[in-house]
Order: sequence, then structure tokens, then C-alpha cells
Amino acid sequence: MSAGYDIVIVGGGIAGGALAATLARGGVSVAVLERDHEPVDRVRGEFMALWGVSELEKLGLRAVLEAGGGIYSQRNVPYDENTPGEQALAYALVYKQLVPDVPGALCMSHPAMCSALCDAAEGAGATVLRGVEDIQVSAGRPPSIGFRHERRALSWRPRLIVGADGRNSRLRQQLGITLLADPPHNLLGGMLVEGVPEWPQDTQVIGTEGRTHFLIFPQGGDRVRLYVCYDFADKALYAGAGRQRKLVETFAGLTCLPHAAAIAQCRPIGPFNAFSNEDHWTQDPTVAGVVLIGDAAGHNDPIVGQGLSIALRDVRLVSEILLDGWRDRDAFRPYVEERGERMRRLRIAARLATTLRAEFGEVARQRRAKVQKRLRVDKMPSPLAAVMLGPDRLPADHFAPATLDALLAP
Repeated sequence: MSAGYDIVIVGGGIAGGALAATLARGGVSVAVLERDHEPVDRVRGEFMALWGVSELEKLGLRAVLEAGGGIYSQRNVPYDENTPGEQALAYALVYKQLVPDVPGALCMSHPAMCSALCDAAEGAGATVLRGVEDIQVSAGRPPSIGFRHERRALSWRPRLIVGADGRNSRLRQQLGITLLADPPHNLLGGMLVEGVPEWPQDTQVIGTEGRTHFLIFPQGGDRVRLYVCYDFADKALYAGAGRQRKLVETFAGLTCLPHAAAIAQCRPIGPFNAFSNEDHWTQDPTVAGVVLIGDAAGHNDPIVGQGLSIALRDVRLVSEILLDGWRDRDAFRPYVEERGERMRRLRIAARLATTLRAEFGEVARQRRAKVQKRLRVDKMPSPLAAVMLGPDRLPADHFAPATLDALLAP
């Protein structure tokens, strides 16, 4: 049977909710099928780079997330064992100086973001079904989708199915779309805490000390999200019932970080989860009648926090194709090609970031110091600027092997 929907989106997260809101505002009949009854804190997707905020603005959804509690980090201070304490202030990156028309990098609870976007989609006329189970998809013209909802078995044949069901996408697996990946190299874990009123809510931090790469993102009020990136050899330190306490102890012991003592007094208010750190990508996230977006289509190494920005660029490109009256799979070719090059460039940036931030010991510290000087003083070209500005804003030679060799030269 058909429920009369032109487009069915599987997944009500950031990508799915944003696409549904955009299409519904454009007059498209769209339904969203979401597994969870309520958004869940999965310890990911709470930082949106400047180019992602620009995409959000182009989609007309910035006000939605601001009203839902989003705040803006306006600077990054690189507290690090090479630039501890006040020394780091001289190298603070002020976002307004990079992109004057963007208020900063958006920081927001992932569950709150999902809720706000799905609410906007429903408000624009989309249907959002929660608690959906046993989704089965078949490609074709038209495709078909079967699922269970509220104890009923349903089967629809929309014009298009969009897979936005995350990193472990069942749709991608069912359709046989190959997911390529780099080897895992680190673990990245995070936790939401409160009780840190001393933390300046306009400031985020990315640094390395000892055997820890650490990140701090403001979440409003007295809340911050703490992340650590660590070697597989240190996995046992952050495992078991004491992992929340160990994470707080790690931050409390950072000598390069102001407010470390304040963080020591924080209260965990969310789970601590850790994931392996590597890139995953698809050569072509489309088959007949189906297109994948967001993490379902492949995701960048989270060490550089590009997931939300990638998802919103996907949403903009795919929505423009759909609202322009697409006919078949070939209409998505510009999206496939742009995404492939975008992910390739971000993969290069993430690999460099991993080398600099998540390799530990004295040799790694000295290498990081040399590269920091080359970037800050010598102004050498680098792919790392793509993380904030967007991969399409840099010349191609910034991603060339010769550029990386020059940066990392002994």
C-alpha cells in the first residue's frame, strides 16, 4: 500500500530532521521513520563548525536551533603542553575574524538538536513516526519500504527513500552499499557534566598533554562536554564502572588547563561512551530509488568534529535536487561527486590532526611544536583550516602530499 508520501526518510536525527523540515517547507509530502521514542544521548554531534553554521543559515534552520538552546563558541584557545596557561591566549582563534557573518561555532545537546529539527519538520507538515521497528528496504523505481509501527505492519512505495539512519545504517547494509574505512587508530570518548560555572561559555579548547588529547565544548549555563582521545593501549583506564570518575580525574590533572580544578568538582549528567577514531566513506551513496545522507553515507574521523557540518551540506545539496524536480538516480550525480571530494579533503585534514594531536610521547610533542610554529609564525599552507572554513574554501594544493610533507618535515 502507499501512504501517499513522495519521500520517506529513515532516521530522525540531525540529517533526517533537517531534510524533512526543508522539504516540508518546500511543499513536499514527507514522512520520517525513527527508531527511538525519544532522542538519546549518544555522545556525539554537539559541535558545528563555522561552515556548518553557514549551511544551517542557507537552510533557514539557524533560528530553530537557537530557539532550542543552541549557543555559540566564539573562540578556540589551544591550551597544550607546548602552550600552557596564559601562553595559549596569544594563539586563540577568534571565529569572527575568520567568518564575520557567522556568530560562531554552534554548541548544543545532540538530543535537543534532534528534537528541535523534528519539531520544525512536523510544524511544516511532515509526518514523524517514532518507535518504528523492523525496517526493510528494497531499491527500485519506485523503491519499497516495510516496517512495524504501533504493532501494525506497514508497506509503502514512495517515490524516494532517504537513508539518514547513522553510522551503523541498516539501510546501507540491506542495499549492499560498500562502506570503506581507514584502520582504527585511537579511541574518543566523551561525557556531559554540570557544575562548572567558572568555564567561559564562549570558549572551547582543543589540546594535548601527556597521553591525552582533550576537547572541551560549552553547553550553556554551567555545563560543558568533555572529550578525551586516547591510545588503545590505555583502553582499560576508561573502562568499567569507574570510567566517569577517571575521565574527570584526567581533566583535573591537566597542568596546562586553567579551570582544571573547577572541572574536578563537576557532576556527570550523561553517559560516558567511547568509539574508535577513523574515517568511513562510500564511493556512491545512491541506488535506484534511494539516497543516503549524513553518517549513513560515510563519516569523517570525529577528531575534527565535522559530522554536523557534513550532514547539513548533504541536506542542502539533496534538498535542492529534490525541490528542483528530480527524476532519477542520475539527478544525484552532482551530490555524489561533491561529497566524494569533500570527504577526501576532510579525510586528509583529519589524518593530519590525528598525527599532531593524538600521537603521544616526547617525539610527538616536539613534532607538534614544530608544526605549530610553521602554522602560526611561518603561515605555511595546511588542510587544517578546512575544519572551520569548509573543505571547498581552500585551494587544492593545501591537501597535496607535498604540503603535508613540508609541514611534518623533521
